[in-house]
Amino acid sequence: MANQYSIFLVEDDLNFGGVLKSYLEMDNFNVTWVDDGQKAIATFKDSEFSICILDVMLPNMDGFTIAKKIKELRPDMPLIFLTAKTLKADMLHGYQLGADDYITKPFDSELLLYKIKAIIKRNKDEHLDLKEEIYTIGKYTFDYFVRQITYKHIIIKLSPKEADLLKMLCLSKDKVLMRAETLKTIWGDDNYFTTRSMDVYISKLRKYLKDDPNVEIENIHSSGYRLIVQEEK
Repeated sequence: MANQYSIFLVEDDLNFGGVLKSYLEMDNFNVTWVDDGQKAIATFKDSEFSICILDVMLPNMDGFTIAKKIKELRPDMPLIFLTAKTLKADMLHGYQLGADDYITKPFDSELLLYKIKAIIKRNKDEHLDLKEEIYTIGKYTFDYFVRQITYKHIIIKLSPKEADLLKMLCLSKDKVLMRAETLKTIWGDDNYFTTRSMDVYISKLRKYLKDDPNVEIENIHSSGYRLIVQEEK
C-alpha cells in the first residue's frame, strides 16, 4: 500500500499514541494525531482522511460522541474504536454508531495494521462503482480516488474540489470544458462568487502542473477552459 492514505488518530495516552503513530508511519501511512477529544472535530474538518481510529475514553469528549459527529459530516468515513473497555453494551454501541471494528487493548499492532488495510480496501472498492480513476497528464499521474498528482518522487495532495475539477478537465482533454456546466456540477451554482472560486482553483492546478511545459490549461474567453497536453518532440 502506497503512502497516499491518511489516518486520523485520536488517543490521549501520549506514550501509546506516539508509538502507534510511528508504527503506522513506518508502513507509509500519513497520520494526524490529537490527544484531546475537544480538538478532534475541528482537526477532522480541516483535513481529508481515509480512516479514523478513535479511543473511547478521552478527555473533554469521548470517542462515541466524536464518531457521531464525524458520521454526520462524512457518513461514509470508516471508523475503528480502540478501548480498554470490554463491555458488550459498549461494543454494540460502537457498531451502532457505524464502526467498522472495535478493538480492545492491549492488541497486536500488526493485526490492527491489517484491519486498517482491509477496511480501506473495502471502502475503496465500494466507492466509484469499483472503478480506478487514474489519468496521465504529460509527465504527471493523477489518481482521482486518492486525490493526488505524482511526478517523479513528488506527491501533490489535492482538495476534493481540485480533484473534481482536474478530473473534468481530463475527461474533456483538448475540448472546451464549459464554465457554467462545471460550476453547477462541482459548486452547485454558477454565480459570481463560485466563478471567482473556480478561477482560483484553475490557478492552483496550473501551479501544480507547471513543471511540464507540454501541459497547459488554456483560458477560453467567456466559455471555460481547455486542458492541452502536447506530444514531446
